[in-house]
Amino acid sequence: MLLRPPSYVIHVMHCLSVVFIFALTTVCPAKGDIYRYVDEDDIVHYTDAPTDKRFKIFMREIKKDKELRTKLKYASSVNPAEFEQLIKTCSAKYGVNPSLVKAVIHAESGYNPNAVSRKGASGLMQLMPATARSLKVADRFNPKDNVEGGVKYLRFLLDTFRGDVSLAVAAYNAGLSTVAKYGGIPPYNETRTYVSRVLSYMKSYQESGI
Repeated sequence: MLLRPPSYVIHVMHCLSVVFIFALTTVCPAKGDIYRYVDEDDIVHYTDAPTDKRFKIFMREIKKDKELRTKLKYASSVNPAEFEQLIKTCSAKYGVNPSLVKAVIHAESGYNPNAVSRKGASGLMQLMPATARSLKVADRFNPKDNVEGGVKYLRFLLDTFRGDVSLAVAAYNAGLSTVAKYGGIPPYNETRTYVSRVLSYMKSYQESGI
């Protein structure tokens, strides 16, 4: 019968794993992303070539991460990799380019799941209360609920505008009826700046391969 390792053994193994990661990223700079998962015995596993779906992104490839942080001006406290799997899952589910989803999240909340706008939009993708209700989002501050609702809404807007990303992004910011009223991107500085920013972010994510 397998016995659960004593707590002190788990602690030692955790410390060793931390040392391993430190060594991996300082002595021998990582040449790829690092993935991690904790098994049923609280043993931590790391790899740069995951073969099991339990592995989740733990640390981005250093060079790419630094380049993206410099280009997109992430806050020092932000860890976009924390939401990587969630974004990937929702993007695949609704057939939306994950780079677009990341760009919208970046422009809307800067990857802060607790962000709240002056108009009352909240969460990673800054969903308004009415929009959240129509999308059946139970908790706008729950990253899973928020991102799934936001990506679902993007899918709807992309379908409405026949795949035109610029118009879909404009509608995400200014509202579907406003874009329909003007027959294109509304003549508002805020919306035009928003569309330009999202498209620029999207291009950066695509080029970085992250």
